Amino acid sequence: PELSEEPPAEMVKMTKSKTFQAYLPNCHRTYSCIHCRAHLANHDELISKAMHFLFFMQSFQGSQGRAYLFNSVVNVGCGPAEERVLLTGLHAVADIYCENCKTTLGWKYEHAFESSQKYKEGKFIIELAHMIKDNGWE
Repeated sequence: PELSEEPPAEMVKMTKSKTFQAYLPNCHRTYSCIHCRAHLANHDELISKAMHFLFFMQSFQGSQGRAYLFNSVVNVGCGPAEERVLLTGLHAVADIYCENCKTTLGWKYEHAFESSQKYKEGKFIIELAHMIKDNGWE
């Protein structure tokens, strides 16, 4: 008779694989987390810097330098909202972090108290220091 023997539990080595919640299509230019390469945003979700400059005359600044504003992002978690005075006034924002490596990437605008800033509500800031360009950039 054949015997099947399972290895003792202490000999089984468990490995943690990296799986992201969402993968963006390879045919699109994307931004990924510089720390773990999890996909973060499709380039099409970037709010045009040219439009932003012409209409709003401000640039986005994060705690670690320049940042981009996105309509939507993937593979990020959201902390609790809190009121902060930013360069453009008082906002309720929630820090966002990479779901894979837990690095804080930027924030989500939950509420803008000034009418001129309402366009930011529901949008996401990701600092360039935490992003890398992937797929199709030249």
